[in-house]
Amino acid sequence: MKPAVTARIYRPTPRNLALLARVLAQGGLVAAPTETVYGLAADALNAKACRAIFRAKGRPADDPLIVHVDSVTQAGEIAELNDAARKVARAFWPGPLTLILPKRPAVPAIVTSGLPSVAVRMPAHRAFRELIRRSGRPLAAPSANPFGYVSPTTADHVRDGLGQRIQYILDGGFAKIGVESTILDLRDPNKPALLRPGAISREELERVLGRKVAAYRHKVRPATAAVAPGMLERHYSPRTPMTLTRKLTRNHVQQAGTNEALLFVQRPTGLVGKNVFWLSDEPDGLNQAAHRLFRQLRFLDNGKWSHIHAEFASGSGALARAINDRLARAAAKRK
Repeated sequence: MKPAVTARIYRPTPRNLALLARVLAQGGLVAAPTETVYGLAADALNAKACRAIFRAKGRPADDPLIVHVDSVTQAGEIAELNDAARKVARAFWPGPLTLILPKRPAVPAIVTSGLPSVAVRMPAHRAFRELIRRSGRPLAAPSANPFGYVSPTTADHVRDGLGQRIQYILDGGFAKIGVESTILDLRDPNKPALLRPGAISREELERVLGRKVAAYRHKVRPATAAVAPGMLERHYSPRTPMTLTRKLTRNHVQQAGTNEALLFVQRPTGLVGKNVFWLSDEPDGLNQAAHRLFRQLRFLDNGKWSHIHAEFASGSGALARAINDRLARAAAKRK
């Protein structure tokens, strides 16, 4: 018999925000919405509280956390901001951009996996920013799901995965973007590098910085601690086995077994069937596809399909790269 769900979902009323901010200030955990995905938040300067994040998620200690702040001033209290960091912060914060920077001494080693750098971002979601403001703390917050599973984009997703391990979930609606933030390494401002693709593109970052940004490469995380989260070869993964192809066609539909699901990026013309699914109804709908990606993977994972066949998003824009990165990691073989 499964343990009873203990988590309660709270609407973002002033009274509830005040309650949840007190929980955070006292060292508790609160799952909360951002514009990317839902995060499991704790006081980033409280090592004991941050260890509780790792326990709740089953997250390995060598996978660092992102610290969320409410202002550039607060970011400067936990990280050493260089001129390049200030430039991109002015251009893209609040928003889906995480910066890797040298850390300040106040940040506990558990947050950074013992590394001298810290991941920092200013989220755009008003409710999350209000939690930061009311708690008076920067908040460490990885995705609010069991480690390695599909990221949550609704409060119900969080309760499905962590409802027996946490008590408080703030409901901020469906995550607007639906994939995690772009991560930019600015430890050396003369050698900026893209570590994870997201809604903000490398080209946009280059225009602001006035210099080349090293291109992102999907690579296996080394045995030592990763400099940023989301670097595992297998991540964001459903339990159902997945196979990726460049482009799904009618032949794939005809050859698939009746218990195999097919996931198109855009709604296929003239192809129907109980096992045919898609991410977008729009002709050029990558925003919608990213928004729906994790929700659809969860839906298919709960559909008792024996296999999921998915296709890559076409194009070279930021969201196509982000979608394809998440799909590639979701479909990577278990080791």
